[in-house]
Amino acid sequence: MEAVLDAISAFWDYLASVDRVALALAIGCHLAKTICASRAWRNVLVAAYPDARVGWLPLYAAYVAGAGVNALFPARMGDVVRLAMAHRAIKGSTYTTLVSSSLVLAIVDALCVAALFSWAVTQGVLPSLDVLPYLPSFDFAWFLRHETVSEVALVVLAFGLIALGVWIRANVAEFRQRVRQAFTVVRTPERWLRAVVAWQLAEWALRLATVWFMLGAFRIEQSARNVLLVQAAESLATVVPISPGGVGTQQALLVYTLRGSASRSALLAFSVGMKLTLTCVNVIVGFTAILLTLRTLRFRRASDPAAADTS
Repeated sequence: MEAVLDAISAFWDYLASVDRVALALAIGCHLAKTICASRAWRNVLVAAYPDARVGWLPLYAAYVAGAGVNALFPARMGDVVRLAMAHRAIKGSTYTTLVSSSLVLAIVDALCVAALFSWAVTQGVLPSLDVLPYLPSFDFAWFLRHETVSEVALVVLAFGLIALGVWIRANVAEFRQRVRQAFTVVRTPERWLRAVVAWQLAEWALRLATVWFMLGAFRIEQSARNVLLVQAAESLATVVPISPGGVGTQQALLVYTLRGSASRSALLAFSVGMKLTLTCVNVIVGFTAILLTLRTLRFRRASDPAAADTS
């Protein structure tokens, strides 16, 4: 917490020198990124539910609502809101298929992240396992410092996942079919590349463009290397969703990976400034979407069939 407060203090001291044009361009790229991501998700669900009406706007609202909630609450609580709103928007949809649609999108995301980390490792700037536990505000540092407890927790988690799989197989007869339904688009490669992969690659390009303009806004060297390092740090910060959006961890990683590119105060200002700006955008857009869609900020209505029928 102390490290986060230091970063916020550095941000306020640096605020007057922020390039507002570059900041506005970064926000624009970020919003365009949400459009691309929601289009890819919508096209996966269009293929999964060919007989249902799958509108883009309701799914865009669900996507940004999830992002807005995730920006404020830990443990990916926004994903629950996103799925509930999507279930409400698509008649006849099942949560099994909706959850599995995220696995379809994860194919490209996993490949991009793997390529990004492979490159970052060659740069020798990512913190090693010896350093990770001692970075300030590092979310899962406690687990890295207590190896025995971590090993026991992993074993319990593994057995829990096995038990869950056995229960699903025994109690959800149509589980496999519903998962296969989500992967319908993948079975037509040309359609998958055109309707899903293209949008996802555009989303990744806009992610990098957002970072590029954010670097410019805080007057840190704009280079392809720095952009990729920032994105690698952001991806690593959200591996374990303990804090909302990996706040704290992201700041620690950015300062470590970009060391030498600017002064520590400038890097702290950049890290917290980017996080604060995008969090505010996600919250404003996300909760506006919830309010316009549900006519309330009570999330329970997202999964209320009666509310869906009367709206």
